Amino acid sequence: MIMEFLEPAFMQRALLAAVLVGITAPAVGIFLVQRRQALMGDGIGHVAMTGVGLGFLLNSSPVWMATLVAVAGAVLMELIRTYGRTRGDLALALLFYGGMAGGVMLIQVGGGSNANLLSYLFGSLSTVSEEDVTAIAVLAAFVLLVTFGLRRQLFAVSQDEEFARVTGLPVRALNLLVAVTAAVTVTVAMRVVGLLLVSALMVVPVAAAQQLTRSFRATFVLSVVIGTAVTLTGTITTYYQDLPPGSLIVLLAIGVFIVLTVLAAPLARRRARAAEAAAAACDARVPLTRRPSDDVTV
Repeated sequence: MIMEFLEPAFMQRALLAAVLVGITAPAVGIFLVQRRQALMGDGIGHVAMTGVGLGFLLNSSPVWMATLVAVAGAVLMELIRTYGRTRGDLALALLFYGGMAGGVMLIQVGGGSNANLLSYLFGSLSTVSEEDVTAIAVLAAFVLLVTFGLRRQLFAVSQDEEFARVTGLPVRALNLLVAVTAAVTVTVAMRVVGLLLVSALMVVPVAAAQQLTRSFRATFVLSVVIGTAVTLTGTITTYYQDLPPGSLIVLLAIGVFIVLTVLAAPLARRRARAAEAAAAACDARVPLTRRPSDDVTV
């Protein structure tokens, strides 16, 4: 049967989680790329590992615990970025590495296994539970509400903070909201692509879309389409082939980026020639004016 992958309950949960991740990750990633913070998701993923460990240690939901810890870590990262002048990089490094090391330690202390650890580091669609799907759906709804409802304000802050401040936007609050939304997205995606690969799914579809688009709206829409396509394709492929889902999804996204880059090269050259032709035509229509120095004889 062509659609036999829809029959198992675990695949239904996996596909739903994949769709939600494919939409939310690029929806947040576009603002991180605009702010030149493409690796922020990777740092948050390291911190979220401590939340996963606390979930095992306290016998509670690792997804919700990871969300709380990731949000706290993202807020701290934003505050360090804003106020940490000379030693900000060192503080962020300690936060990232400490979060990952603490998470691994807590998982072992809490009775988790290496299989549990790997499933959160690299994703494991076959172990997505109904509780995980519920948590992912609630968190994804929050992410989409923020990224769609406040996209103009978030774009303004991501593009130029000084201009946004002059126009009266609450820049500090919006920056913190971007950080919190990124943290929530990391925990949404960790069951699908894993904490170590989630940053790629937030950034690569956006970079791929930028090869063909020029406006923010077009980039937003195309990056979400690419993200959804690669997560669904990767999820379905792993049903038939024994492949790691997170790695496959990220490699598919990189493949799309390479293909669009190759296809965009002739388009870019055509646009460059058109711009040169328009500039030449404009110069031809502008009359030459005499400069005062032309009348001066030496």
